[in-house]
Amino acid sequence: MNILIVDDEPSIIDTLRPVLASLGHEVVEASNGTEALKVVENEALDLVLLDLGLPDTDGCDLIAPIKETAKASLIVISARHLEKDKVRALDLGADDYVDKPFGLEELLARIRVLERRRAEISGSQVNRYISRDLIVDLAKRELILMDEPIHLSPKEFALFELLVRHSGQVVTQRQLMIAGWSSPVVDGQYLRSYMAMLRDKLEADPSDPELILTEPGVGYRLALIMEPQT
Repeated sequence: MNILIVDDEPSIIDTLRPVLASLGHEVVEASNGTEALKVVENEALDLVLLDLGLPDTDGCDLIAPIKETAKASLIVISARHLEKDKVRALDLGADDYVDKPFGLEELLARIRVLERRRAEISGSQVNRYISRDLIVDLAKRELILMDEPIHLSPKEFALFELLVRHSGQVVTQRQLMIAGWSSPVVDGQYLRSYMAMLRDKLEADPSDPELILTEPGVGYRLALIMEPQT
């Protein structure tokens, strides 16, 4: 992939550049928003790693123009840990959000998720996903867990489908509300109730979930990486 790193901390770029290059990625860099937009206009990019605390602009203000111009995936890497910052970035179009300081292996795993997702989107629409003991066929609306079929209501399936298509990534409450109710203005208790019902059906211990994880104040994440099957 062609990857743009937008960060004004040289130590971050010095850490990421050789690792990403060793994995076969082409890496370009920008230390501020102005440079980033110039790169986006002149380079074919697959992924942007974006810091929010840039010297000349708020990184959130770059998300929409980057996504519109480059059509690239985008991961925010930021020291801003407030829930409102994460929600804002994700709702503006960021594909994922990683807190600084971050573990390199975690970031690489998030990049692999987006790489698989881009490959899926560039091909035909995939509706069948497999991971460990879970098989999901979105076209047939079938879900099999440990060889046992699991029945989901239409709304439960709509919510779970969004988690499956974005497996390994955080999905905001707003995105889930639109998927389930076609509106972002829904009582949050409805969403929490449906996520609890999903956990009752899918988790070995719903009180200690390992499959559907809560991102406090932000949304939910499907912990499994669902592999698309063509």
